[in-house]
Amino acid sequence: MNLRGLVWWRKWLWLGAMLAGTGGTLALMPTAPAARDTEAATSPLRAGSYLAGRFAQHTDDWMAAADFMGDALARDPDDANLLRRAFLLNLGDGRIPAALPLARRLTKQDDPNAPLAILLLIVDDMAAGRLDDADGRLGQLTTDGVTKYAGPLLAGWLALAKGHPKDAETALAPLEAVQGLHVLYALHRALIADVAKDQEAAAHWYDEATKDGSPTLRVVQAVSSFLQRTGHSDQAQALYTTFAKDNADGGLLDPSALAEEANIGSAPAVSSAQEGMAESLFDLASALHQEESDEMAVVYARLALILRPQFPIAQLLVGDILASRDHDAEAQVQYQEVAKDPALGWGARLRSSESLIRLDQTDQAASLLEAMAAEQPDRAEPLVRLADLYRANKKDAEAIKAYDRALARIPHLEERDWAILYGRAASYERIGPWEKSEQDLQAALNLSKDQAIVLNFLGYSWVDKGVNLEKAKTMIERAVALRPKDGYIIDSLGWALFRMGDRSGAVTQLERAIEMKPLDPTINDHLGDAYWAVGRKIEALFQWRRSLRESDDPDLSTTVRKKIEERRYVDPGIAGMPNGAL
Repeated sequence: MNLRGLVWWRKWLWLGAMLAGTGGTLALMPTAPAARDTEAATSPLRAGSYLAGRFAQHTDDWMAAADFMGDALARDPDDANLLRRAFLLNLGDGRIPAALPLARRLTKQDDPNAPLAILLLIVDDMAAGRLDDADGRLGQLTTDGVTKYAGPLLAGWLALAKGHPKDAETALAPLEAVQGLHVLYALHRALIADVAKDQEAAAHWYDEATKDGSPTLRVVQAVSSFLQRTGHSDQAQALYTTFAKDNADGGLLDPSALAEEANIGSAPAVSSAQEGMAESLFDLASALHQEESDEMAVVYARLALILRPQFPIAQLLVGDILASRDHDAEAQVQYQEVAKDPALGWGARLRSSESLIRLDQTDQAASLLEAMAAEQPDRAEPLVRLADLYRANKKDAEAIKAYDRALARIPHLEERDWAILYGRAASYERIGPWEKSEQDLQAALNLSKDQAIVLNFLGYSWVDKGVNLEKAKTMIERAVALRPKDGYIIDSLGWALFRMGDRSGAVTQLERAIEMKPLDPTINDHLGDAYWAVGRKIEALFQWRRSLRESDDPDLSTTVRKKIEERRYVDPGIAGMPNGAL
C-alpha cells in the first residue's frame, strides 16, 4: 500500500507545491564542508565518531547518527558544523530534551537565524507559557522557505494566546493574498475565531474553508464540531456523509466511527492557542510530506507534538514517515497510540499490520487482521490484507480462503476490487485448478480492463500453455503500452512472439527485457531459447548458464540444466568447450 495515500493529506498538494518552490524540500542534513572533513582526521577519537555519525546518517539511522555526532561534538564543542548536525539529528529523531540546549547554543553562535532552532525555541516557549520570549523570537525567523508560511501562522496563534484576537487576524493577513493558500488561511481564521468565541466570524470562515468542495478530514472535523455546537447537527451529518462517500476507496477510515462522530456533540478540533499552533505546524508537515520532503515533514510534525502530545493525525503522519524509511519498530509506537482514536484508529491498525509484516512478525499481523475482521463483519479490508499476507508466504490454500471470505463481504464488486480477484488468481495459479485462476483474471479485467499486470498475467499464461495465442499477444501488447519500461511484461511479449514462430522478433523483445532485468532467471532462459532458435548457440548457452546461476526455482533449474546438457551433446561445434568457458 502506498504510504503517501492518506486521503486527508493529499488534499494539501496546493501547499506542498508552493513549499517545494520556496525551499521546502531542502535536505534536513547539510553537507559538511570539505575542510571540516579534513580537520576531523586530526583527532582520531573525534574523527571516528564523526565518520560513524556520517555513515549512520547516510543509512538513515538517525538515532545512532545523533549519538555519534553528539560524541564528536563533546570532543570539539566549538565546531559549528557538528553543533548544527547534532541538533538536526536529535530534532528529527524526536529527542527534544537533547535538541533544546543545542538549539540555544546554535542561535548564539555563527548561525543566529537557524530557522529550525528558532522554531523549536518558539514552540518550547509556547508550551511553557513564556509568551513574551516566544514573541521575541518570531522576529528572528527568516521569510523564505517554509518559515515564510510558518511565521504568520505562529504569530497569529501567539497573538491569540496573549489575548489579542484582532492582532491574530492581522498576523495571518500575509497568507490571504498568496494564491493557493485560501483554504489554509480560512481554516486558521475560523479556528482562531472559534477559540475566541466569535461565532459569527467562525461561521463565515468555516464556510470559506469548505467552499472548494473537497475538504480534508481536519477541515471536516473542525467545521462539523462547530456546526454541532451551534445547533446544526443535520449539516454536520451531511458534511461527514459526503466526506465518507468521497473517500470510501482508501479503507483507512472507519465509516461507523465517522458516523458516530457526526451524530454527537464533539469537542472543538482546536480548543486553545497552543493546540492551534500545533495545528498549523501539522498542516505544514502534511504538505511537505506530500512533496516527499519527509526529513522536513517529520520535523514539523515533531514540533506539533511538543505542543499537543496527543494529536492522532500528527502521530499517524510521523508513523507513516518512519515506516516509509523502514523504521517499523519506531512506527509501531506511533500506530499503537493512534489505534485508540475513534476516527483514525482503524487506519492506524491496518498500517500497524503492514509494519509487523515487514518486521517478520507475521503471526502477530495475522492475529491483528483477524481481530479487525471480527470487529467489523461487513468490512473486507482486513481479510484482503490477511490473504495477501498468506499469498506472500506461499500459503496459498489459506490465502484463497481469506480472499473468499473478503469477497463474501462485498455485495457488489466495483472497479477497485479487481486486485482481490487478481490476488486469488495468483494463488490458484500456483496450486490449481488453473481454470479458477483464469476465471478470476477474466473477471478482474471485466472490472478494470487496463490493468497491465492482469493483462500480462493472463496473456503470458495462455502463451505458456499454447492457447489463445493471438488474443494473448494483443493483451500483452496492451500491457506493454501501459507499462513500456517493465522488463517482465516485455519478456512476455518476446515469449509470445517466440511461441508464435517470430524468432527474430522474439530476440528483439527479449533483449530489451534482459537490459531491464539482467539477472532474472526466467528472462535469461527465454532469451537462451530464442538465441538457439536463430543459430546464436554460444550466446544461448551463456544465457542458460546465467539462468541456472540465478535461479532458486528447482523446476526451472532442472529444465535449464537439461537444455544445456542436450545442446552440448548434439552440437559438435560446442561439445568440446569446457564449462568454464561459457
